[in-house]
Amino acid sequence: MGFEIPEPFVWDESFMVFYEELDEEHKGLFQACFDMSKDKTSKKALEKFQQVISDHFVNEETYMIRAIYPALMPHKRQHDAFLHKIEDWEAPVSDVDVIFAKDWLVNHIKTTDFKYIGKLYHAKGVTDR
Repeated sequence: MGFEIPEPFVWDESFMVFYEELDEEHKGLFQACFDMSKDKTSKKALEKFQQVISDHFVNEETYMIRAIYPALMPHKRQHDAFLHKIEDWEAPVSDVDVIFAKDWLVNHIKTTDFKYIGKLYHAKGVTDR
């Protein structure tokens, strides 16, 4: 897509969106994807990845709704398309799917999520930098 996939696949400050809870959730997304990639045969790791992604998207979209974020709908469409794709995955997860997930997360955060930096400050519980 554009940005390089870090290896090992771990969150670093270059992914910071400056909202503590969302940054913590992003760290969890990276960890769940890393865990899934390390044991592609694990149904448990795959299900954890799918659940962490789903939970984060709901939370992030809730912040956007509370902040009346104008780009909510296109952002949500990206979330929905990714969820639709990964919900059909089964263990063992293919190398192609792992690379897709890593690439999508990296590029979604650094392009799409970065657009909301400084714009969610009205959301309850979200602190601005």
